Amino acid sequence: MNDTDYTLTSPLSRLSDNAAALLGLTVVWHPDSQRIGEQFIASNPNGLLEINRFLPLFRHPAKEGLPLGYGGISRDPVRVTRDGDDGIVITPPTSRMVVEVNGTEIAAPVALSREQIESGVILGLGRAVLICLHWMRCLPKHNPALGFVGVGSAAIVARDQIRQVAGTELPVLLLGETGTGKEIAARAIHAYSKRANAQLVSVNMAALNEALAAADLFGAVKGAYTGAQNARKGLFAEAEGATLFLDEIGNTPASIQPMLLRVLESGDYRPLGAQHDQKSSARLIAATDQDLYSEGFNQALLRRLESFIIHLPPLRARREDIGVLLLHLLNTSKMPNEVGTNLPVALVSEFANYDWPGNIRQLSHVLRRALLALQLGEVPQLTSLVKTTHKPASTGPEHATIAADSKIPLPVIPRKKLTELGEDDVLRAMENNDWYIQGAAQELGISRPSMYKLLDSHSRIRRAEQIPMEEIRQTLETSAGDIEACAALLKTPSEALRRYLKVVGV
Repeated sequence: MNDTDYTLTSPLSRLSDNAAALLGLTVVWHPDSQRIGEQFIASNPNGLLEINRFLPLFRHPAKEGLPLGYGGISRDPVRVTRDGDDGIVITPPTSRMVVEVNGTEIAAPVALSREQIESGVILGLGRAVLICLHWMRCLPKHNPALGFVGVGSAAIVARDQIRQVAGTELPVLLLGETGTGKEIAARAIHAYSKRANAQLVSVNMAALNEALAAADLFGAVKGAYTGAQNARKGLFAEAEGATLFLDEIGNTPASIQPMLLRVLESGDYRPLGAQHDQKSSARLIAATDQDLYSEGFNQALLRRLESFIIHLPPLRARREDIGVLLLHLLNTSKMPNEVGTNLPVALVSEFANYDWPGNIRQLSHVLRRALLALQLGEVPQLTSLVKTTHKPASTGPEHATIAADSKIPLPVIPRKKLTELGEDDVLRAMENNDWYIQGAAQELGISRPSMYKLLDSHSRIRRAEQIPMEEIRQTLETSAGDIEACAALLKTPSEALRRYLKVVGV
């Protein structure tokens, strides 16, 4: 392989639109933690790739390439053959080295479709090294953005977009499921902007009281509403010359949306009870996990917000990043270093093959539970750390070894009618998914908005803000601060509970 096959410093990080995606191999886990995140990019779309102890050479951007090197990896190679339809066949070596595909040991060739590679295929070598096979649609690139970790195409492009828009004054709309890092992206945009020396003012629109939302955002003069003994400074005034982050913008009360539109159009707003307008210089960043195009959201406001959109993909669509995310979370955890370095490779394999309906936030919480178990001398398994009926990515319907000339059908989740679902079905799905709405909706085969409707009408599931604060505090203490465990005991969605606790300062 020469420099033209793998250009790490090229200013052209995106492949041309008509270029075929490149097959990327990313080190998800390695006995030497410094090797995690290294990559090899196969430039030949119709060739044979051999993986053994000595080849190919994996590297971080702008660094020298190194072989996997680990003694438990055979000299006899694993062969990865790419066909004309962008499928691949993985052929294990004749040696005794254990080879696993998506957590299942194989002894014969396995064929995988383009779509399965799109989801990320986890190749285990010698029960010590994990490699993700995935498509790369841009070249590897060192483009750090504060707190936003990842080595795959999606992470690289998102960081480019963060840096690109940070230098402008455009409003930004961050779209992505809960737990995908929207707030981290917002903080990075602010940190790289001209307003970095000012504060980032954040508000969760879902937690606003509809009756007081206008006063919270735009302020109020003394006596403007019942009980207002003093003038109230709104968040727009607080964010003068700074950045205002409107999280959960999809939950903005309908009466407030035209007011936000006016601020975006002219910069003008009027505090409650005031006689004159005020001018706002705040830069707006908004985020949501909802479909604003079909939820009855003010479309004129949406058009203003979508001046620059950044889509943050779910973790299941960037499986190649799980290793570097784990490493980042381990390095920022308060656990002793030796606990993190002893993370069992079998558990990491389970992590890499799980679909993570709660995304990076859920990964972080489950990792914390795993570290606590390890500290107690236990050997944790994913099934003991997270309640789930989600199946990991598989090499077939029953994880069976299959012939090279066969193709594996992708699992299809059938859509269900709301009338087909009873309260027990909804409750079971929430329990199975750590009380994350997205995961429960996927399990039931319904949309997220439909899931909200079922939750709102459920007789046994409660809204976080309707639960007495003393009960929340006691349950949180009983759960040792674990939000998912607390949510399960209170029977309320994890995301909503986290937002509510943040708003009330708990």
